[in-house]
Amino acid sequence: MRRPGRRTAGARAPLLLTVPALLAVAFLMLPLAGILVRTSWGELGDHLTADATTEALRLSLVVSLWALGLSLLLGVPLAWLLARVPFPGKAFVRSLVLLPMVLPPTVGGVALLLAFGRRGLLGPWLEDTFGVTLPFHTSGAVLAATFVAMPFLVISLEGALGGLRPRYEETAASLGASPVRVFLTVTLPMVAPGLIAGAALTWARALGEFGATITFAGNLPGTTQTLPLQVYLLLQDSPEAATSVSLLLLAIAMIVLIALRGRWTGTPGDHRDPASRAAAARAEEPAATFPDPLPEPAPGPPAKAAPELWPLHADVTGFTHLTLDAPGGTTIAVVGPNGAGKTTLLRALLGLTPRAHAALRLGDGDVTGLPPHRRGVAWVPQDGALFPHLSALANTAYGLRAHGVPRAAARREAQGWLDRLGVGHLAHRKPAQLSGGQAQRVALARALAARPRLLLLDEPLAALDQTTRARVRHTLRGHLADFGGVCLIVTHDPVEAVSLADRVLVLEDGRVLQDEPPAEVTRHPRSPWVARMLGRNAWPGTATADGLALEGGGHLVVAEPLPAGTEALAVIAPEAVSVHRERPTGSPRNVWPGTVREITSGGSRLRLLITSAEAPDLVAEITPGAAADLGIADGSTVWTSVKATEATVVPL
Repeated sequence: MRRPGRRTAGARAPLLLTVPALLAVAFLMLPLAGILVRTSWGELGDHLTADATTEALRLSLVVSLWALGLSLLLGVPLAWLLARVPFPGKAFVRSLVLLPMVLPPTVGGVALLLAFGRRGLLGPWLEDTFGVTLPFHTSGAVLAATFVAMPFLVISLEGALGGLRPRYEETAASLGASPVRVFLTVTLPMVAPGLIAGAALTWARALGEFGATITFAGNLPGTTQTLPLQVYLLLQDSPEAATSVSLLLLAIAMIVLIALRGRWTGTPGDHRDPASRAAAARAEEPAATFPDPLPEPAPGPPAKAAPELWPLHADVTGFTHLTLDAPGGTTIAVVGPNGAGKTTLLRALLGLTPRAHAALRLGDGDVTGLPPHRRGVAWVPQDGALFPHLSALANTAYGLRAHGVPRAAARREAQGWLDRLGVGHLAHRKPAQLSGGQAQRVALARALAARPRLLLLDEPLAALDQTTRARVRHTLRGHLADFGGVCLIVTHDPVEAVSLADRVLVLEDGRVLQDEPPAEVTRHPRSPWVARMLGRNAWPGTATADGLALEGGGHLVVAEPLPAGTEALAVIAPEAVSVHRERPTGSPRNVWPGTVREITSGGSRLRLLITSAEAPDLVAEITPGAAADLGIADGSTVWTSVKATEATVVPL
């Protein structure tokens, strides 16, 4: 066990790097030490309370605060455009933003003079039209400070916006929030660290501006003579006073930097320390506290005997290409391998992706041309996308509030949904204080509470443990039975597909392979991926007179062959595969030698992965007792057999 405070091997810094690093620290420290050593501490109070100094400090505060206000007014929209909107010349605009940070301040002052001076590009027009003269006026000092300081705000906020996952804003829009509401209630609160850091740096830079101010606005006491300009004058007449005022500016700068420690980028994310994460993980309640069936709370959403039905018709084009029709109250499980187009389908229905376009009708209304927040389509992404600055209760009430429900009523209804999903006791916790399973249930409650006409769930139960998943699945099934719209559930869990869905939509490469009831898909899967998801052996091939010529080599005899030449898929249940140590005799028509490559446990049975040179890889299922009798182990040589009546062949 490593002792606390003891450095581990490899923690020692190389001497070749340590010496230059120490020299760099000394180089940065010496000028600061010079100010501290040369300060006349006994006269510090008199120097800082002198009339000229207090007047310059007052003017510096006025100028810097005005510069901060202008930077916020202009810089926040600019940062959002740079972070979120692609447009021609974006690299050039970003270079313009960075230019004042690398441009000599006096050159910046000259540029301002040539733009806004009496003989500049806009100066004469401003003076003739509005009577405004910027040079040698306090407004000129504000303009100069804004020019050099605003880039700090733009760059810091752009980084924060770039680190904010769009799913938060997209989820808010799917709950009915307008773009302005999303920006004010989700985007700004989540990038607040970056905004605060940028604002503080902008203010500090504006407070210390010198070169552009003296060049453009001059050095007029009480008008443009800010504190840095006062230091410049005091150096000529009273060096001791200049040192004292410099110490004041140094202290302000250090206070800003210390306050911003660790918040330079303001990038959103999970800032919890390991202890907090462990506490959140332990917060997942045991199954005993989540009764089955779940109790219905008194203040929950009102039960409707005959919910309004919202049938769905969608023509999706692009990467995902399909036509989808479903009556109201239908639940459709969307399955397929990674990259099949499942999430693209959901995002097309939301109107959030250029990869696919959905002509969408819900009920009697065509919502194709409507923005996401007006479609009535609620979405639960894979990670839930709970808003980290809101409690579980406020998250759940978000969609209701976006639709104009009064605050008190929205919170009562939201509490009812949280109670139904078994997380009502966590209503006042923030997402960072929830475990993954708890957060996913809150996300489900939030979507159900938003009263959608179309509900899209992207692997909604993936983060739950097996016991909790079964109970939430039971609860969700009950609510979907009373839901008047259509629900699409993307899942990789066959149990979810069978227990929750009325239909299973199988996608591959953006196209529909199968759209049938779960029982039919289970009996006759038309996709190798779906067959394997269901735990079956799936072998593609070409139909022959008596069976199937397999793609990987070999031949399978079946009892009911398809017309010769048909592209088909053979589906064989693992329990239909017999395993022998010697070549079997008797009725089996399909017999292959093989080698056991893997043994896994599946409940009360063992699953064997068997490879063969005469057939594709095969999964067999036997009891532990049979495995012991046969002496099965990894690497064992075996024979496998499948009766012709046990192999189902479906056309592709």
